[in-house]
Amino acid sequence: MRKVYAILIILLSIMLLSCNQESSQQTGFTPEVPELGSDRFTPEILWKLGRLSGETVSPDQSKVLYGVTYFSIEEDKSYRDLYVHDLADGTTNRISHTQVNEGSATWRPDGEKIGFISSESGSAQLWEMNPDGSERKQISFFDIGISGYKYSPCGTKIVFVKRVKLDQTVNDLHPDLPKANARLETDLMYRHWDSWHDYSYNHLFVTDYSESGIYDAVDIMEGEPFDTPTTPFGGMSDVVWSPDGNILTYVCKKKSGKEYAFSTNSEIWFYYLDSGKTINFTEGIAGYDKYPVFSPDGTMLAWQSMERDGYESDQGRLMVASVETGERRNLFVDFEESAANITWSADGKFIYFISDIQATDEVFRIDVASSEIDRITQGVHNYKSIQWAGEKLVARKHSMSYPDELFVLDPQSGTDTGITEINKAWFEQLNLGKVEKRWVKTTDNKDMLVWVILPPDFDPAKKYPALLYCQGGPQGTVSQFWSYRWNFQLMAANDYIIVAPNRRGLPGFGMEWLEQISTDYGGQNMKDYLSAIDNLAAEPYVDETRLGAIGASYGGFSVFYLAGHHEKRFSAFISHCGIFNFEQMYATTEEMFFVDWDLGGPFWDKTNKVAQRSYSFSPHLYVEKWDTPILVIHGENDYRIPYTQGMAAYNTAIMQGIPAQYLHFHDENHWVLKPQNALLWHRTFYDWLDKWLKE
Repeated sequence: MRKVYAILIILLSIMLLSCNQESSQQTGFTPEVPELGSDRFTPEILWKLGRLSGETVSPDQSKVLYGVTYFSIEEDKSYRDLYVHDLADGTTNRISHTQVNEGSATWRPDGEKIGFISSESGSAQLWEMNPDGSERKQISFFDIGISGYKYSPCGTKIVFVKRVKLDQTVNDLHPDLPKANARLETDLMYRHWDSWHDYSYNHLFVTDYSESGIYDAVDIMEGEPFDTPTTPFGGMSDVVWSPDGNILTYVCKKKSGKEYAFSTNSEIWFYYLDSGKTINFTEGIAGYDKYPVFSPDGTMLAWQSMERDGYESDQGRLMVASVETGERRNLFVDFEESAANITWSADGKFIYFISDIQATDEVFRIDVASSEIDRITQGVHNYKSIQWAGEKLVARKHSMSYPDELFVLDPQSGTDTGITEINKAWFEQLNLGKVEKRWVKTTDNKDMLVWVILPPDFDPAKKYPALLYCQGGPQGTVSQFWSYRWNFQLMAANDYIIVAPNRRGLPGFGMEWLEQISTDYGGQNMKDYLSAIDNLAAEPYVDETRLGAIGASYGGFSVFYLAGHHEKRFSAFISHCGIFNFEQMYATTEEMFFVDWDLGGPFWDKTNKVAQRSYSFSPHLYVEKWDTPILVIHGENDYRIPYTQGMAAYNTAIMQGIPAQYLHFHDENHWVLKPQNALLWHRTFYDWLDKWLKE
């Protein structure tokens, strides 16, 4: 038996060597930057830009590893390669350039290797290479692929994420019907975001690390029908080792079916490697608990915590607790915004975090002992991540005028210096519009921040068409975001003025402003939209006869609602994946907690006056007032707002004789992610606006 096993290992090694040699001969894809014939931004340029992600500082804090993704429009696929930047001498070395994408790249704790996930061998496995990209070698050899991993701090252990099948299919129940293609459901959550449940779950597997090969691991969630990382958007930030490597901390919502659908109560769990015992560290907190981070000495845990179950947009409080006793403190007693990207100082006395504040994302520092908060940065930008590199922070930042790049941030002065210039050659040739901050009075005499983006070469003596941008969420931020779909600079390059209000229901302006929108979808925030566009329409450079309203998700609902209430303000509408019929939305969406909280309850409860008022705002009740051309867009794999909502809105417009188009994507979800689909989206979007606002 041992002889057979040895032969198999030799054969596998030969196959891997052949695979390594083949992959090393294949190159990836990086679009050339030509000399442009025009200085105007286009969708084609947008989709040729490099997209930076996955930045991580080396253990000795001297280098930064990051990935850049490029899209081949012709092949309709992406290529992602890895780079290492030396913070001391400023040099950057590209360490991969292959046909396969290197994902989840990180430094091994000793800094001598870089780990990454690759499908070079046929399934997604852990590989390692030297920091210069040489000696690529497969490390894990599991029967099925992995979707994540993390080394323990001392490098002796490693945790993997693998799918585990626990539920039965109809074919399992009826083995004599192997070709039956059906599902038999008895509870909720049979589909989520953009996929049907596959009867399997994300589980954590722990084993000893071995550079010579890892073939097996122990499932620390054995038999549990729950996911870690959580789906659909959880990642390896859900999984954290304690500094001594004895505790594996993970985020999990250990609920199923209807209970899962109506709850946001994810918990932080501790798995003790020495005993195999698991405890619920955040028991008693009703809402989301996520993003755990140990203090450097391992005695404290910090995390983001929401107080109320079922409310996904509750304040993300910064909590700390003793690892030994579990005693907790809320550090945000006097701070009304939310914490993201939680990072301890080396001495454990301070926590640095990022928060939205008046429509930008800034870096803050809080004293753990006193809860005193200092704002570190200010500007027209969004910081999205921070990590320590010596006495400085490595930060990722973007704005409405520039995609993600890396910077070195001085935490004392709040100033930063650029590390990367991935898209410099493109932007040096582009003429971008000016972004202005404007304060507008609302109908209830509040001050509302509105971003106004002007066309390149803006001439105040001319008259321009204007677009009211309606944000999704509904509590999604209108900060200095960079989007590959709702890109304001791209809209401005097409000679539109963009009006992007921070209407009621958005973060960054306190909890009262944020929470007002719940159960008031057709109320004050709609008045805020109209206050913003009316304010700009009064300017001599805006043509008030050529106004459009655009938006996705809740913004798509906003467009549908405004279509029945705009009183001839607008000449064109575009709604992407919008809610058209509230009763259908309540009955067909997947995460029930969202609609149950925001609409106030089910539509069939006629005694619930709050809920009945919410359902009275459903756009389908006002279609007899529709009179304006409308483009409707939806993705077939959108299970958050099923595509029949968009189809119903389009059909209704056509049946009433209103000019309309319906763009349906068979293979997209709530978003549009594929290059050629995205370009089709942009071309249809601008063709529609130009037809009704320019021609």
